[in-house]
Amino acid sequence: MDLIDLTSLTGLWDRVFGSQPEPDLWVVLATGLLALGAVASPRAWRLTRNAITIAHEGGHGLVALLMGRRLDGIRLHSDTSGLTVSRGRPTGPGMVFTAAAGYTAPPLLGLGGAALLAAHHITALLWLATGLLLAVLVMIRNAYGALSVLVTGGLFVLVSWTTGPQVQAAFAYLAVWFLLLGGVRPAFELQAKRRRQGAADSDADQLARLTQVPPVVWFLLFHVVSLCALLGGGRWLLGL
Repeated sequence: MDLIDLTSLTGLWDRVFGSQPEPDLWVVLATGLLALGAVASPRAWRLTRNAITIAHEGGHGLVALLMGRRLDGIRLHSDTSGLTVSRGRPTGPGMVFTAAAGYTAPPLLGLGGAALLAAHHITALLWLATGLLLAVLVMIRNAYGALSVLVTGGLFVLVSWTTGPQVQAAFAYLAVWFLLLGGVRPAFELQAKRRRQGAADSDADQLARLTQVPPVVWFLLFHVVSLCALLGGGRWLLGL
């Protein structure tokens, strides 16, 4: 490998894994307000919730693989629901961790993203998110799901390669704020749905059958994880 190639690789490494200047506080606050609007507005939420579903089902899939299960595929639907199918023991810790990963994945991903942004690794965050989306895409088994992941991943690639540091920073903060804020709402929605329709196959109900622990305890876990991630991640993003 000649000197030019080594210089190019070094430059790419520095660009991705080096630190970038943090944005002004008004950018952090503005992106937080935009993310809050995307979560709080019913009309916006019907569209943006697809990103939370990608993180939710991706969490199921990743933990299933880590637990030694065989991941058959992930399906995402236009009503923002999803399904992850894995094979292995129908009971035991592996199945419990896999079932618990869905509602906890978006806020925990947001918390990890906030840690990267607090360390000024903005470009690394964008590339890591792109890599995770690519991994999810490989396991998608329906057309709508593939389109959703491709559009989301394409947006990250577009921002990473064609925009300057200020736009990248604003986009990264917006994405992380959205994961933190959007990770709070789904558990409340599921509780409301269970009160109206039952939703006996929800993650909380599956966990109850697996562990003999009431669903309300699992809902409490989902709320604690999402709210703690929001508080901790928010403090990092605001530099507190």
